[in-house]
Amino acid sequence: MAYFIELLKIIVPAGLVIYGMYLVIVSFLSKEREAKLITLKTRNSDTVLPIRLQAAERLCLLLERLTPNNLVRRVNDQAYSARELHSLLLSEIREEFNHNLAQQVYFSDEAWESVRNAVEGVITLVNRAMQEVNPEAKGMDLAKKIFQLSLEQKNDGISFALQKVKSEIRVYF
Repeated sequence: MAYFIELLKIIVPAGLVIYGMYLVIVSFLSKEREAKLITLKTRNSDTVLPIRLQAAERLCLLLERLTPNNLVRRVNDQAYSARELHSLLLSEIREEFNHNLAQQVYFSDEAWESVRNAVEGVITLVNRAMQEVNPEAKGMDLAKKIFQLSLEQKNDGISFALQKVKSEIRVYF
């Protein structure tokens, strides 16, 4: 029995020292891991933030270019018929949107959905204007109808999408 007590006198302090060392090592490794994660996140944000800002700029430019006023002014020519102008407008909208599809990676699903809805809203507006104009009319008549419908529109999807994109970017500043 005395041998067992002597053995416990040696094993218990050694066990406590080993347990203490284990706690110190675990704590040290945890802090090292956190420091590496912080460094990695800092490097990542140094790389990703400029790209996200550039993506936001491109989406804002897309939305501004697709506002009915800017779109019609950029594409319209007095020589076009309403049908030709309609075709050119739809082609321009799809081309602009397809050119900026990759920007969705840098934004939330909600923000991207608002951009997509804004683009679809412009397509709908152009199609509605075409339905209300004689297909044989001049392109200028279609342009006037697009401007008129644009002014009558209560919910401006482009403004809403711009607001969503800007609010997501403002988080970083």
